[in-house]
Amino acid sequence: MMFWTIWWVWLCAALVLGILEVLVPGFVFLGFAIGALAVALLLLNFGLALSLSVLLLLFAALSLVAWLVLRRFFAAPRGQVKYFDKDIND
Repeated sequence: MMFWTIWWVWLCAALVLGILEVLVPGFVFLGFAIGALAVALLLLNFGLALSLSVLLLLFAALSLVAWLVLRRFFAAPRGQVKYFDKDIND
């Protein structure tokens, strides 16, 4: 059994990506963390024995879906622009 088919490896990757999200602003790694967590849950619940290429494709697809959902919920409403009228030093 290769290490990428073990569910806790993907869970550790999700944890690392989640920590990176806290350190780097802008929802950069959150979609990837959710994708890795989803792959971990799929491996844990169904015990799939998939190849690395299939797992990476699944991870990429789930990460893209997570990113699109996050963008839909956390983006500014259409036609509006976020602007700041106060300086952090004021």
